[in-house]
Amino acid sequence: MPKIEAFAGLRYDLGHVGALSNVVAPPYDVIDPAMQDRLYKKHPANVVRLILNRTEPGDDEQENNYARAARFLRNWQQEGVLFQESDPAVYVYHQIFEQEGHSLVRRGFMACCGLERFGEGNIYPHEETMPGPKADRLKLTHACGANLSQIFGLYPDPESEVQEILEEAVRGESPLEATDELGVIHRIWPITDVAVLSRLTAAMGPKAMFIADGHHRYETACNYRDELAAAGKLRPTDPANGVLMMCVGMNDPGLIVQPTHRLFQGLPELSAEELAEKLGDHFSTQVVGEGTGLAERVWEEIETENNQGTIGLFTTKDQRWTLLRISATGSERMAQLAPDHSSDWRELGVSLLHRLIVDELLSAAGHPKPGYVHTVAKLVQGLNENSEPGGAGEISEPYRLAALVMPATIEHIRKISEHGERMPAKSTYFYPKLLSGLVIHTHH
Repeated sequence: MPKIEAFAGLRYDLGHVGALSNVVAPPYDVIDPAMQDRLYKKHPANVVRLILNRTEPGDDEQENNYARAARFLRNWQQEGVLFQESDPAVYVYHQIFEQEGHSLVRRGFMACCGLERFGEGNIYPHEETMPGPKADRLKLTHACGANLSQIFGLYPDPESEVQEILEEAVRGESPLEATDELGVIHRIWPITDVAVLSRLTAAMGPKAMFIADGHHRYETACNYRDELAAAGKLRPTDPANGVLMMCVGMNDPGLIVQPTHRLFQGLPELSAEELAEKLGDHFSTQVVGEGTGLAERVWEEIETENNQGTIGLFTTKDQRWTLLRISATGSERMAQLAPDHSSDWRELGVSLLHRLIVDELLSAAGHPKPGYVHTVAKLVQGLNENSEPGGAGEISEPYRLAALVMPATIEHIRKISEHGERMPAKSTYFYPKLLSGLVIHTHH
């Protein structure tokens, strides 16, 4: 079982930096160059200089973005920009945001979570990881000796008993507050009361943890710990035995999973009619109409049906939208293609899209990585402007196919994780993103 502990976090001194909003940032992997530039300009001590330091001309093995990040972290501590909590704490963390015209609050807490290799305990992944990001984060961890951003973990707690222990402790207390670029309000409360922490640890003791976001950073933390152990530098009480974790109950009303739609290059250019021919009797097909402007209508139909086997595809050759619905033949073919996977995995919309439709029926295995977008509006923008998601400029090769696909649910995450499986990349998108810079877990 994962071990949850309080820790003496490293935090910004607001007397030095002013508003907390000036120095926080979203996770490094959602920061594009334009946002990185804005964050650099926002404040000289913005955490972006730690989590995603710029590369500079003349960088080499000794002087580089990782070395600069480490220097900033060290200097900010010496200058008092960052201070260490006097006592071990957990940090209650609320995020207040708008969703379809309603105000929601996602509640959780940040703590140090004992590391367990996936498959060796009760901490479960749900998505595949890639070596590049892990190598990058490992270099940063070696340089800084700290977890600069929190992993996002989910735990079962149907009655929210764990969170209520903490809510009772902070009721009536004033939080530290920051607002991000999207208008999401982030509030934290440090809790150092030993009695409260003891109750929390006992309540969390038997619970499993499912990684929602931060798979690369979690595996990096394990790799870093194992390197220290192999070198004989790991003590039983070493902070590197744990990782900074944001813990959220799986039944929290503010826990929202958003879809990740796809924009494909490197596929055959098809019309809706040619697409239907290739899909054969694996899907029923319904041409909805012509033009990117119909995307919202197609998505509304998919959401209404609320079925993983309903997918919307846009063929750029004739600018038509087609609604697909998996047939019994399609389900049988998927079982043949992925016999080593559970039915829960095979029924996912993203699994059907990539394994059955793109790789098999369109014969496009090995295609370039698609563009990922989280709103229908961004998908339409990408199609209309032939541009990369996030505004990174025009693409070198035109999009051939766009896909609207349902997100995996929290229940999918739980079941598929417990099967020991991992979903295709970008199966889930948790909104809002956690902020970096609220608290840092150091290894010193």
